[in-house]
Amino acid sequence: MSEEKTKILIVDDDAELRELIAETLANYGYASESAKDGAEMFAALERGGFSLVLLDIMMPGEDGLSLCRRLRAPGTRWASLPVIFLTALQDTTDKVVGLEIGGDDYLGKPFQARELIARVRALLRRASMSGAEPRTEAPRAGENYLLAFGGWKLNVMARHLIDESGVAVPLSAAEFRLLMLLLKHPQQVVTRDMIMDYLAERSLNIYDRSIDAQVSRLRAKLRDKNANPPLIRTMRGDGYMLASPVRREAAAE
Repeated sequence: MSEEKTKILIVDDDAELRELIAETLANYGYASESAKDGAEMFAALERGGFSLVLLDIMMPGEDGLSLCRRLRAPGTRWASLPVIFLTALQDTTDKVVGLEIGGDDYLGKPFQARELIARVRALLRRASMSGAEPRTEAPRAGENYLLAFGGWKLNVMARHLIDESGVAVPLSAAEFRLLMLLLKHPQQVVTRDMIMDYLAERSLNIYDRSIDAQVSRLRAKLRDKNANPPLIRTMRGDGYMLASPVRREAAAE
């Protein structure tokens, strides 16, 4: 999506700040609408077309944390809509809570225009990368095939691994999606932000501190913990990389 077509919803009870943010976004080619509270926010969302929400935490009445919980409630149309919290709070605990209930980033008040735009661009980029599901993750009814890599095969429809002896190894939902993300980007660095966004379905309860645990569990399924060289490599300071090429094979009838 081009920046000219990207529309951002600004939710803040401070009318002057809303106007300032809207002007800043317009200067960088973004469209925007504003809302002063939750009622106006959901009315705007019903009209649709938004790519991101800038959401103030400290608002009279229903605050931003509560509104974010409503956005992320199972079954809502906005469960995956990116959210950046605007906050004057300095307590790290409050910021962590905001991220854990479904916020994607936060921006401390006061902030500079360049920082606002940088965070908006970064989050939209992450959402673009994580939001495009690989074709292999949603096969058509009756369609099945295997993804082969490093001595393993993934049965896409059955969502289990097959080892070199033909033994099936079951995967959890999070393990399957993590592996699919790595298979989509073979021999490329997959950042922690990409992983967190890609796995961030509410039912999976994924947050930043759990990424290492998810990777560790997947490595255990792949018997990769003590492998030399490892199949999933840790790229320190960046993320992880599947060190094998991937090829598609027909599944047995």
